[in-house]
Amino acid sequence: MNELKWRADRNQEHPMSSMNYQQYIEITPGKRSGKPCLKQTRITVYDVLGWLAQGMTTEEIIAEYPELTAEQIQACLAYAADREHHSLTITAA
Repeated sequence: MNELKWRADRNQEHPMSSMNYQQYIEITPGKRSGKPCLKQTRITVYDVLGWLAQGMTTEEIIAEYPELTAEQIQACLAYAADREHHSLTITAA
């Protein structure tokens, strides 16, 4: 489903929401200060998002960190999208 079609019909789920990121991401107290990490690694969602924001491609990240998969990187994006969707904005009066 393309993004424009989704925006036209807000009653449908966003295409990213079909990703089950919970199977790839966990929060463990004491591990990386309780930040969400990719399972069986110490790599945080924030680490992956930072690499993507710096312009690294999925392929470049996997070349640098061969223990990662494209699905794990996609899960980080889905996690961030879900967090953004559920974030609460408070504005000062």
